[in-house]
Amino acid sequence: MKRKWSLSFLTGLGVAPEEAVRAAAEAGYDYLGLRLMPAFPGGLAYPLMDDPARVKSLISLMADSGVAVFDVEMIRISPDFDPEPLLPFLECAGQLGARAILVAGDDADEGRLTSSFVKLCEAAHPFGLSMDLEFMPQSELRDLAAATRVLSAADQPNQGVIIDTLHVSRARTTIEEITAVPRKWLNYAQICDAPAKIPDTREELNYTARHARLLPGEGELDLAGMFAAMPADLPVAVEIPNDEQSAGLSAAEWAKRTLIASRRILEPESEEGQ
Repeated sequence: MKRKWSLSFLTGLGVAPEEAVRAAAEAGYDYLGLRLMPAFPGGLAYPLMDDPARVKSLISLMADSGVAVFDVEMIRISPDFDPEPLLPFLECAGQLGARAILVAGDDADEGRLTSSFVKLCEAAHPFGLSMDLEFMPQSELRDLAAATRVLSAADQPNQGVIIDTLHVSRARTTIEEITAVPRKWLNYAQICDAPAKIPDTREELNYTARHARLLPGEGELDLAGMFAAMPADLPVAVEIPNDEQSAGLSAAEWAKRTLIASRRILEPESEEGQ
């Protein structure tokens, strides 16, 4: 089965949804990711749930372009989490045809985090959305082991975990841990490269994640090993924000460059034949 590729929101940080759709289509992606809620207070997002006309227009543009939404960002589970205000966001994601929602864990109380996650999964289920936890060492859900504990306890039909190669490295997650993840919990993975050295502070971790990821093959991560531990047909989201390398390029040019580099690592035979 041909692997499907998605253009992550961060790869084109600052690119409006309409331009992102056109860039993804021109670069040869199957899907793209959108951010409807910010990753942090005051962060960039496009709250499409507040603009039904724009949603309708975007759906039409995607149909004409042959590109669909795969994931929508993002939900943060805080200690005072309540899924009720998120219903318009979830409904909009469903209208856009999204499959997955990126979920971050920001509650140090793992039992409470799990309970909140269950409520979120239940709220999202009517919209056909999976809730995919992203572990990050700079969050309260620091590694794959923590995410696995939450998922095992939650046991929801629409739950999953995101294997982001950067966070795998930074959290010191092993290939063996990835191999042990149940297939039913894997809806997609995210690819990028990075130096092997792990930053010392949360600020440095965040900066690299948002502004300085490397093209696959330019860093020192064991990307081949990580992806060999996952299903060969698992959709891959290309998440490579790099302010320096993307400077001066159009959204489509950078999107194409990131896809070519990613396919060179995961589909070397296909790339050689082109």
